[in-house]
Amino acid sequence: MVPESPSPAALRELGNVSIVGLQWGDEGKGKIIDLLSSEFDLAVRWNGGSNAGHKVEVGDKKYRFHLIPIGILRPNVTCVICSGVVIDPLKTLEEIDGLSTQGVTVESNLKLSLNANVVFPYHKLQDQLAESKAADGKIGTTGRGIGPCYADKANRSTAIRLADLLEDSRLKEKLQRIVPEKNAILHALYATQPLDWKPMFEQYRACGEQLRPFICDTTQLLHRALKENKRMLFEGANAVLLDVDHGTVPYVTSSNCGTGLSVGTGLPGKAVDTTLGIIKAYSTRVGSGPMPTELNNGIGDKIRERGHEYGTTTGRPRRCGWIDAVALRYSVAISGASAASLMLLDVLSTFDELKICTGYKVNRQVREWFPADALELQHAEPLYETVPGWHESLDGIRRFEDLPKNAQGYISRLEGHIGIPLKIISIGPGRHQTLIR
Repeated sequence: MVPESPSPAALRELGNVSIVGLQWGDEGKGKIIDLLSSEFDLAVRWNGGSNAGHKVEVGDKKYRFHLIPIGILRPNVTCVICSGVVIDPLKTLEEIDGLSTQGVTVESNLKLSLNANVVFPYHKLQDQLAESKAADGKIGTTGRGIGPCYADKANRSTAIRLADLLEDSRLKEKLQRIVPEKNAILHALYATQPLDWKPMFEQYRACGEQLRPFICDTTQLLHRALKENKRMLFEGANAVLLDVDHGTVPYVTSSNCGTGLSVGTGLPGKAVDTTLGIIKAYSTRVGSGPMPTELNNGIGDKIRERGHEYGTTTGRPRRCGWIDAVALRYSVAISGASAASLMLLDVLSTFDELKICTGYKVNRQVREWFPADALELQHAEPLYETVPGWHESLDGIRRFEDLPKNAQGYISRLEGHIGIPLKIISIGPGRHQTLIR
C-alpha cells in the first residue's frame, strides 16, 4: 500500500505560486510542482523548451516530463504552455503518446499558445553542429534546437509560430523562404548538405493538425482565469543561475528562468502572489561553466551516486559539490523568492560533516555577492562553514521534528545564510516523502 501524500492545504495562503529553481537546474522542481498542483486550477509553463526535464514518482509509477506541465497528472487541472515556450511539435506529440500509455489523458485539459515559436530540424542541426565544432567554448547545450529557435524568435523574420502550422499556405511560404537561408548559413559554417523544405512542410503540417485541438490564445485564457480568481501554479523550467540575462553567460540557457514570467505568459507581475524557490541540499551542474563548490573527488562521486545525478533529458552525469549559499542569496534576490523547498536531503545522510559555502575569495578579496560574470566566477575560491552531518536514515520520517538533530541544524544554518524559510523538506522521491512545516 502506497503511503498517503501530505496535504499541501497549509500552503493555500500563498495564493498564485511561481516555482523557480534557485541553482543550476535539476533541483527537484517536478516533485514540488506535482505535490502542489492538486490545490490549483491551472498549471502554467512559461519558458524554455524540451531541454527541460522533470521526474515525478507517484506510487509505483514514474513519469518524465519535458514540455507538458506536470499538473497534467491531476485531471481537474488545466495545463497551459504559453508563448514564452519554444515548442517541438514532434516531442510534444511523443510526450502526449507516452502519457497516454500510462493512463494519463490530455484531451480536455492541455492548452498550447498559438504564438509559441516552433523548433524545426534546422534548429536542432545548428545546435548540435555548433556544439560539436566548438573547441574550448562548449556551452553544454542539449542539442535540441532551443537556442537557435529563440534566436529566430528574436530575429522575427525567420520565426515560425504554432499558428503557422494550421495554415498550409502560410507555413509553405515561410519554409520556402527560410530553409534556403538556413541551408546557406549551415553550409558556409559546417559544409552541410541542403535540407529539403518539402518533407519538412508535410511533417509539420501533419503535426499542426494533430495539435490543433489544443492550440488557442493562452493569454486571453489566463486573463480570464485571473478575473475569475482561478488559482494558478506557474512552472518554471531551468533555474536562475541559467537565466540568459542574469546567469553565468555564456553557460546558460536561452530564456529567462528566474525572471520573465510576465513576458512568457502575458500576465502582469502582480498575478503572482508568492515565488517559491526550489533548492537541492547540495549543488549540481550539467555541462560547462564555473561551479565554485564542485568536488572532483570521492565525496562528489558519492553524492552523484546517492542522488542518482544523471540528466533527465540527456542522461549526462551531473557535476556535484557542496551547497553554495552565495549563489542562493543571489538567486533569491533576483527571483524575489520569499520561501523555498529543500530537496534531496536524504542524499546527505551518512556524511560525517557537511560544508556550506558562505563566501568567495576573488583576487584576495572576500565576496558575499555572487559574480554572474563567468570569467570572474572561474577564479572564485569558496569559503566554507563546516557543520556536523548525520548517519541516520530518513526513511519513514513524517514530521520535521523527527529529523535527526544535525539534519535540523543543517536546515537552520541554510535558512540563516539565504534569508528565507525552508517551508518544504523533501526526503525522498515519492509524494509521501515530504515534510511541510
